[in-house]
Amino acid sequence: MTLTLDEVRHIARLARLSLTLEEERRFQQQLSSILEHAARLSQVDTTAIPPTASVLPLQARLRPDISRPAASRPSILANAPEAEGDYFRIPPIFDVEA
Repeated sequence: MTLTLDEVRHIARLARLSLTLEEERRFQQQLSSILEHAARLSQVDTTAIPPTASVLPLQARLRPDISRPAASRPSILANAPEAEGDYFRIPPIFDVEA
């Protein structure tokens, strides 16, 4: 499947790309080649191949869950822009008069 220059310009406009005429011609050739390759792949008979989500075996690679002491409250509050006692001080969320 060969793309026309108008189709390449349309794709470029959708991607918000500003291309020179030389770039349009190069992308016309490259995109056409990609589409031709995809068309060849779609002709391969895959009826005997069961659908799979991945070709790799399912195996979660997780780090070990190791318990460690939490940071101390003073060290956490030392990073706060403002603290009041043992709490973070933040600006009021609602402007409510009491």
